[in-house]
Amino acid sequence: MMLQGKNTIVYGAAGAIGGAVARGFGRAGATVHLVGRTPAALDKVAGDIRSAGGAAEVAAFDAFDEAAVDAHAAAVAERFGSLDVSFNAIGHPHAFGTPVVEMDYADLERDVTSRLRAFWLSTKAAAPHMVRQGSGVVLTFGGDGPPQAALGGLQVSLGAVEVLRRVLARELGGHGIRVLTLQTGGVPESLPEDMPEETRAEIARGLVEPTMLGRAATLDDVANAAVFAASDWARALTATKLNLTVGGVVD
Repeated sequence: MMLQGKNTIVYGAAGAIGGAVARGFGRAGATVHLVGRTPAALDKVAGDIRSAGGAAEVAAFDAFDEAAVDAHAAAVAERFGSLDVSFNAIGHPHAFGTPVVEMDYADLERDVTSRLRAFWLSTKAAAPHMVRQGSGVVLTFGGDGPPQAALGGLQVSLGAVEVLRRVLARELGGHGIRVLTLQTGGVPESLPEDMPEETRAEIARGLVEPTMLGRAATLDDVANAAVFAASDWARALTATKLNLTVGGVVD
């Protein structure tokens, strides 16, 4: 298996993206450490992984709590012998449908700082252990595609994370640590379940329209790309994005 013997931490593992990637890591042989704030939702993902023959551990805490994030990463490295992959998929507030100039600055700032803080905290916690072992992979989900209107602070926050990702790749590369982004144009399956069906359908159509293959990325697409990115098959890749936009973004 591509991730056999690896220890992976997935922050936001109860969400659609985090859960899909966690299950993918489990299928690939990794021990998956699930982090989130809702024990019951984490237990469900862990149960799926274990039912498929994988190994999963659950830790319920707020991933914006620096002390808790640091302590958990240290415990994983000490108890299991390594910390090989850190993937941050924490959801963040944003104001879809709102032009940036119509937002209060506090709301825009919250969008940017929450996403940036989550990625920074999780990477900062993993880095000492990865540096010590001379290897590791840090993944984030997002990417900064062509500017779009009325997305609130979402794209601004994603752009900020991309700058941090590039800096981290430079600073950590000398220690054998790779830093990558998984970029999609949006995953229809990840839309909130309580969203009105008509709204879901309209948004899904909007996600498909810019693509070249007439479909958007699926949760399985994201999970498979994450497994590849975290594996030694991708050992030449760092400081870049894996473009999963199905042709919506042309590199």
